Order: sequence, then structure tokens, then C-alpha cells
Amino acid sequence: MGISERKQRQLEEVRATILKQSWQIVEEEGWEALSIRKIADAIEYSTPVVYKHFESKDAILEAFSREGYDRLANQLATAKASQASPDKQLEAISAAYWRFAQEHPKHYQIMYGLGIPTCQMVRDIPEIRQVSDLLHTAIDEAIKSGKNPDVDGHLKAKTFWSILHGLVAMTMISAPGGPEMARRTLDDAVQGFIKALLN
Repeated sequence: MGISERKQRQLEEVRATILKQSWQIVEEEGWEALSIRKIADAIEYSTPVVYKHFESKDAILEAFSREGYDRLANQLATAKASQASPDKQLEAISAAYWRFAQEHPKHYQIMYGLGIPTCQMVRDIPEIRQVSDLLHTAIDEAIKSGKNPDVDGHLKAKTFWSILHGLVAMTMISAPGGPEMARRTLDDAVQGFIKALLN
């Protein structure tokens, strides 16, 4: 291995260590506790070393957000592929979205810390675009199989994502009735949405 390859490998190892330690801080103390100084102290490097890999704390948060969207896109794609009919695909996507939020709450919090991603974020960040594209495709397929092909697919995709995100967010801030009631509400909302979409 040449010198340049060794240096590149070392840079990648330091970057991975920064992310690993950052995630440990988040898991133990929450997002608000994360700071460049705390990360540098934990990995026993100076803050300039951390800044060499990430220009700010926001850059670290973006890396975790991208990772979360990538995982979510993979889980939604698997859920969609598990069903043949568009209505069942939307149900499977809804259940997978819920499971992801329950199993990866820290990722979900950073992914949606400011709500539903803006259109500009969807265009700029490929991992968000993966999730958005998958939801739009599922909605478009459902519209084609329904009785009203003139439905605004973009509007319906935003509505569907809003239903999913809103009910997950309510659960994360301790919705009345707890997670079980929130899940029943989600199922009811999704069933009503699908019925209206297909009729």
C-alpha cells in the first residue's frame, strides 16, 4: 500500500471514529449535548482534527440524517416490494415507516428535527430524494389502479407523508393514549387515505 492510500485510509478511520463517538454521545446524552469540543475530547484529538473532517456540528448531524434517510428508503422499498397491489403497498410502506421511527428514534429525530423536508432539501440531498421518490411512485401506482386517474399525485404524496410523519411525531412527544393509540390512529388514517385515493 502506497503512502497516499495509507493516508486516505487513516483519514477514513478518523472520520469513522468521529461519527462513532458522536453517535455514542447522542445515545447517552441526546442531540443537544453534541459539540465539536466534546467529540474531540472523547476521541483524544484536537478540535482542528474534527473540523478537518466536518466543518461544523451541523455537518455531523447531516451525515446522520443522510444515514437515516438511506436506511428508511431501503426499508420502505423492501416493504413496497413485499406486496403486489398498490393499496397493500401503501399499507406496507406505512407500517415500515412506523417501525423505522420506533426502532431508530434518534435517527428519526435528526431527520425530521425541523419537520417535513423542504423541496430544496429533497432536491439537494440524494438520501431524502430516495424516500420522496419511493413515496411518490407508490402513490402514482395507486392512482393508476384507482377510479380517478386525474388526482394530483404530488399533493397526495405530500398528504401521505404528512400523515405518517405527523402521527409518528405525536407519538414521540407522548401522544394521549400512548403509542398503541397513535398506531391505531395511523392505521385508521392510512386506511381512510387509501380508500379516498382509490375511489
